[in-house]
Amino acid sequence: MEMKAVKSMAVLLLVSIISLVLLTSCRPGSGQSDSADRVIGSSSSVLRIISGSENAELEPILEKFAEQEGIEIQMSYQGSLDIMRLLEGEEIDYDAVWPASSIWLTMGDTKHRVQHTESVSISPVVFGIRKNLAEELGFVGREVSVGDLLAAIQSGKLRFCMTSATQSNSGASAYIGFLYALLGNPEVITSEDLQSEELKTQMRELLSGVDRSSGSSDWLKDMFLEGNYDAMVNYECLMIQANEELEQRGEEPLYVVYPYDGLSLADSPLGYVDQGDDKKEEMFLKLQEYLLSDEAQNEIQRTGRRSGYTGISEENRDVFRTDWGLQPDRVLSPIRMPAADVLQECLNMYQTDFKKPSLSVYCLDYSGSMEGEGNEQLVNAMEQLLIQENARQNYLQASEDEVNILIPFSGSVIDTYTAVGAGSEIENLYDTVRKQEVGGGTDMYKAAIQGLSMLKEYDLSQYTPAIILLTDGQSGGSFEDFTQAYEELGAKVPVFSIMFGDADETQLQQLADYTNARVFDGRENLTEAFRSVRGYN
Repeated sequence: MEMKAVKSMAVLLLVSIISLVLLTSCRPGSGQSDSADRVIGSSSSVLRIISGSENAELEPILEKFAEQEGIEIQMSYQGSLDIMRLLEGEEIDYDAVWPASSIWLTMGDTKHRVQHTESVSISPVVFGIRKNLAEELGFVGREVSVGDLLAAIQSGKLRFCMTSATQSNSGASAYIGFLYALLGNPEVITSEDLQSEELKTQMRELLSGVDRSSGSSDWLKDMFLEGNYDAMVNYECLMIQANEELEQRGEEPLYVVYPYDGLSLADSPLGYVDQGDDKKEEMFLKLQEYLLSDEAQNEIQRTGRRSGYTGISEENRDVFRTDWGLQPDRVLSPIRMPAADVLQECLNMYQTDFKKPSLSVYCLDYSGSMEGEGNEQLVNAMEQLLIQENARQNYLQASEDEVNILIPFSGSVIDTYTAVGAGSEIENLYDTVRKQEVGGGTDMYKAAIQGLSMLKEYDLSQYTPAIILLTDGQSGGSFEDFTQAYEELGAKVPVFSIMFGDADETQLQQLADYTNARVFDGRENLTEAFRSVRGYN
C-alpha cells in the first residue's frame, strides 16, 4: 500500500512536469492540440474544430483540403449535449463548431458567437427494420406514419434501439419528430401542447418499445450489428453502413422506413467561432467553400449523406439502394424546431416522464488502492449523478420509477443499497457513496455477479437495465463464474466499465465484448466518464 502510494505520487509528479513542458511548448494558437482526437495534416497554421462523431467518416475529405492548403486541422469529437454546453460557456477554445444538427446551436449559442454557419450535408433520421419483419408489418413499399409504428409497438411486434434523446442528436431528432406527429403536426410545438395527457400516454407507449439505448449514434450502429435486435432508429447514412456490413456477412438487411409525419433531419451545420483572427477566419471560409464545392459534395454523398433536400445525383444512386427501402428521390421537408425553452422542456420531459425508466447497478471499487485522490474523484463523480440538481444540468435526472442500486466492493461485496425514484432515496445513496471506507483487495466479478442476482427481482422488460462497473486495478475472481451467472439471468444486460488507475483494460474489454457494451476511460476525467456511461441507459 505505502509503496503504491509513493509510486502514484511519483507518477503524478512526472505527469505534472510533462504537462507543464507541453503547455509551454505549444505553438501559438494551437490550443488543444494534445487533446484533439484526430490531427489532419501538419503545419503551424491550425484550425481547431469541435465536431459530432459522425463526421469522423469525412476525415479523408478534410485530409485533401489540409494537404492542398498546407494547414493542420485538429478534430475533437464530442456529443451533441457537450457541444451545446461548450457554446454556453464563457470561452470556446475552438475555431469552428460542427454539430450534427442546428438544434444544438440554437440551444447553446445564446450569445451569438458562431458565424458563417452553413449546412454541409443532410441526413434524415429513420427507422431501419429487419426486412422480414418490415414485410410482416406491412411497411414495405408504402408510406409509414408514426402512428403505424406506435401500433406495431403496442401489439408487441416491434422493438427497437435508439440513442438517448438527451445525449445524442439522432435520438433527440427522432423524439422531436415523434412529438410533432403525435400532436397532429402543429405549426410549432408549444409548452401547452406538452401537457396533453393523450400525448403523454402515447409517447410512453412508443418509447416502451426501446430495447437498448446509447449515448452515441455510431456506437448504436455497432451495437446493433453485434446483437440480435429487430430495428434501430438512426441516421440514413448509418443505416447504409449497417446494411453494407450485413450484406458482407450474408445476413438479412434492414429495410429503411421514413415516418412521413415525423421525419426529422440532421443538417450538419459548420460555423466559425470568431476569436478576432482574420487569417483564421479566411482559412475557415476556404474550408467551408471547399466542403460545399461540387467535388466535395459528391464525395460526401458517396458516404450516404445527402447534399440537399431534393434528391441524389445519378452517379450516387447506387449508394441509396431502393431494395433496402431507401428513397433517393424523396423530397425532404424539415420540421420546424420549437423555441429553445420549449426544446429544453421537451428534453426534460423525455428524461423524467416519457422514456422507459433506467435500472442502473453501480459496482464501485473501494479497494485500498482507491484511497485518497481516487476515492475523492469517485465521490465527486457520483455527486454529479445522484444529487438531482447536478444531474439536471446534463439531462440525467432520475424519473419517478427509476431504480438505482449501489454495490460497493473490494475483495468481496461490501454491501448493497437500493434507491427508487427521484426523491430523497437517490440522494441518500450519495451519502452512502461519500461515507464508504476504502481498504482490501479487488474482485469486480463478485460485485457484477451480485448485480446480476439482484436484477432477477425485476421485470427487466419494463426498464433499460445496465451494470456500471468502476475499478482501478487488476481483478481477482473468475470471469467464468460471471458468464455462468449472466446466462442464468437470461437477459441482455450490458456491463459498461469505467477504467481508472491501473485497471486491466483486457479484463474490462472482455466483459464489454461478452455483454455487447463498451469501456470508458476515466483516467483523465472520471466525472465525464460516469456522465457519458450514464447517458447509455
